[in-house]
Amino acid sequence: MPNASTRLLAALTLAAAGTAALADTLPPPQGVVSLTSSATAEVTKDLLTLSLATTKEGQDAASVQSQLKQALDAALAEAKKSVKPGQLDVQTGNFSLQPRYTNKGVINGWLGTAELIVEGRDMQGIGQLTGRITTLTISGVSYNISRELREKTEGEVAAQAIARYRAKAADYAKQFGYAGYAVREVNVQSNEVGPIRPMAQYSRAMAASVSSDAALAVEPGRGNVTITVNGTVQMK
Repeated sequence: MPNASTRLLAALTLAAAGTAALADTLPPPQGVVSLTSSATAEVTKDLLTLSLATTKEGQDAASVQSQLKQALDAALAEAKKSVKPGQLDVQTGNFSLQPRYTNKGVINGWLGTAELIVEGRDMQGIGQLTGRITTLTISGVSYNISRELREKTEGEVAAQAIARYRAKAADYAKQFGYAGYAVREVNVQSNEVGPIRPMAQYSRAMAASVSSDAALAVEPGRGNVTITVNGTVQMK
């Protein structure tokens, strides 16, 4: 005789099969409408990410590594004087050392790169800092919307998007002759849109032509924070 667990499994299987069969025979839901609404706010990008780097080369790996370390240590020491958590933060970036090869596959030298990353909302401070760092040169610049500003903006924009969604649902229900509606399912999505500018790249020749005491001019531009609400409503 089948044991209790076998009987229970059989019962559940039959119940699931019955439910599936019933679902196949039920008519599709009536008065269900899919809706989408969105709202957008334009904000000034308030986060600057700046990378500074140097490249060294030579015949001896230890010598190249030592030169990179000296350049990075000097830049880091200068940058730390300006650190303000959340406003101007500093961290080391890529540090690499690779061999150079001849056409015959023989190592004939070494090439290394060291990088320092400066990020924060104190754009003027970051721009001025670049003029005081003399051992590294600017290799990239990008502007973004900080997490704090994005979250604040998303909260305001979400309220607008949801209000538009509800107004649209009420309007559609009225036009179709219904007294109201009930939300069946809804999804809220956020994203930053607008002109996407790649990180500005500076060639070694361009970087060498920049005066060591010249501060970086900053112009962050603007970006859009968009909230999209989509889902279905049951008109009643």
